[in-house]
Amino acid sequence: MAGGGYLQSLFESPYIIELPTPKQSGDDFEARLEVFAARYRRILDEGAAVSIPDNPMGNVYFTALEVMDFLDLPVDPDRTLLHLNSFHLKADLESFLGGAADRGVKNLLVVSGHGGPRLPRLEPSDVGIEAKTVTSNVLLRYIEREYPDTFTCGVGFNQFEPAEHERQRLERKIDAGAEFVITQPVIGEDPVIMSLAEIRIPVFIGAWMSKRIELLMECVGVEPTADMEYDPVENLKLLHRTYPDFGLYLALLSFKREWSDLLTRNLPDRTGS
Repeated sequence: MAGGGYLQSLFESPYIIELPTPKQSGDDFEARLEVFAARYRRILDEGAAVSIPDNPMGNVYFTALEVMDFLDLPVDPDRTLLHLNSFHLKADLESFLGGAADRGVKNLLVVSGHGGPRLPRLEPSDVGIEAKTVTSNVLLRYIEREYPDTFTCGVGFNQFEPAEHERQRLERKIDAGAEFVITQPVIGEDPVIMSLAEIRIPVFIGAWMSKRIELLMECVGVEPTADMEYDPVENLKLLHRTYPDFGLYLALLSFKREWSDLLTRNLPDRTGS
């Protein structure tokens, strides 16, 4: 069964908390940097792992490494997860991978990503292959070839896609070198998510921590119903009960409240963070 070893083998925590860097288009950059730094330190102090996306939804954000360097933030190799997608110039890809390796970052989430008018996409020739596009599988194989034994790479899983097709895609990702998987946010009991207990790598399931369920539905391409109600805290409690062997990936978690009633699984000693 997947999951049993994730506390020892990945992140040293059952919780990963997502924390985007500031958008490049935003105002009051210095204030937003201070907020990012405070939230970054709080995640580590709470004993969780911090996950920093790579230009989510095709919007342009400052990169994780440049923000962490500017703020002189500590890098916890075991509790830092950086995302990498295929919408980069070759030079930026190499700068990211080389910089992450130099700083001791171990864990990457490799995804195809969302494009946009300001985001160039890697060309297959950039990574030494002949193909139409650079997929997450291509990136996984490139990272292992160019940076052997340097990173532990994970991939995404979208349970909102046709189940058989998505499972086949996941198997191909595992064959390409994926060592853990993070799902899209899970709402209650889901037989597709349950079936991931059969795979041979650790699983972290998404937990949508905003009441705005329509945003999630928009992200995954599902039409919300007019009467749809959602309580993120109650859903998280249900995920804890239903999937005890999986880790949890918390997105849009509020930093304005205490987390003691949310992060209820055993966490590492926080005194040294």
